[in-house]
Amino acid sequence: MKTRLLPTTAAVAAAFVPLLLATPAQATNGYFSHGFGIKAIGMGGAGIALPQDAIAAAINPAGMAMIGNRIDFGLNWFSPSREAQIVNSPVPFNGTVYEANESPNFFIPEFGYNQMLSSSMSLGISVYGNGGMNTDYDKPFPLFGSTRPGVDLSQLFIAPTLGYKITPEHAVGVSLNLAWQRFKSYGLENFTAPSGPMQFSAYPAYVTNNGYDDSYGYGLRIGYLGQLTPYLALGLTYQTKTKMTEFDDYKGLFAEQGGFDIPANYGIGIAVTPMKDLTIAFDIMRIDYSGIKSINNPLLPNLFQSPLGTDGGAGFGWQDVTAYKLGVQYAINPQLTIRGGYNYGEQPIPQSETFFNFLAPGVVEDHWTLGATWTLANKSELSFAFMYSPSVTVNGVNSIPPAFGGGDINLTMKQFTLGVAYGWKF
Repeated sequence: MKTRLLPTTAAVAAAFVPLLLATPAQATNGYFSHGFGIKAIGMGGAGIALPQDAIAAAINPAGMAMIGNRIDFGLNWFSPSREAQIVNSPVPFNGTVYEANESPNFFIPEFGYNQMLSSSMSLGISVYGNGGMNTDYDKPFPLFGSTRPGVDLSQLFIAPTLGYKITPEHAVGVSLNLAWQRFKSYGLENFTAPSGPMQFSAYPAYVTNNGYDDSYGYGLRIGYLGQLTPYLALGLTYQTKTKMTEFDDYKGLFAEQGGFDIPANYGIGIAVTPMKDLTIAFDIMRIDYSGIKSINNPLLPNLFQSPLGTDGGAGFGWQDVTAYKLGVQYAINPQLTIRGGYNYGEQPIPQSETFFNFLAPGVVEDHWTLGATWTLANKSELSFAFMYSPSVTVNGVNSIPPAFGGGDINLTMKQFTLGVAYGWKF
């Protein structure tokens, strides 16, 4: 049976990947997803010490050694609401509200497969959208250009994973993260002057309106999972910075000639089972946005000292994010398990950096989640998850440079997610 399943599953995964490639992913802890796998999504994203499906490698690869033989498919509908407003500015469009919701709906699939090679070793693969950002404004923004502005960033991980049980209660794992991302920007014509005092980019032909560009790279995620007592599990996870090829068509926008590596991130989690059918999970994750110049470099004074596209070129000024994830699940009976959760991550955009982040207003902080799993008569599982992130507004403080008229931009965002997954053990 195992011999027949391996090529069949590989074929299914190969057919599944193009769906992810065509899907603009969105995210909530900065531009990372708040959770991976429908079950974890329903628990506020918590899962470092609580693997429940074959997407577990996206959180902690050691969990793959504990879940047995599984196949899982999932699909998330994601709907963000994004807007920006100019205030305190002498420009004639002061007070105008710009809505970035011309693309309101996103569908993000996921896939996982895991097979035990022996009682102690597993081999699997998890395919998932890591994160992204999309803005698609309803009208031109005169400070940026003459046409409707926006960006579209998607990131995909394909993670072959090896897990190993050191003992029946302790496991380690490693994933090779094969990463792909695509990006496009448009409506930024004011940053493309080829010469003169308003030349903001070292490569003005590579700032905007060049369609999609692709980038590839790889990194590693390692993890540990231990059942310390019958009631307490501990998990540790670390993902290296993923070095990506440059966005050559946007080398005049991003620092380091189009550099856009994926930040390192790491975390610790526990899962407590105080009674037979109740589990409480809590994770702390850290995302090192400061390690990526194109994300972390501030707008000022960089915009007027180092042209866009150079090592010191202006970026989005994002700070590191620490996310706290709390989830609870309760098995009502052998057929029905319900879940709830909360995720908090302080938004990464300082008030002084809202001008450039007109393009990337990832400012949500609180995430409330619900979920459930029904075990069907054939022992397969149907799972659901819902996430609501209420509206957050970041009010700019001296965020519009004087050369652009001065004043501020206020950014607002809220989000909804509804997901469904089907999986089974074999």
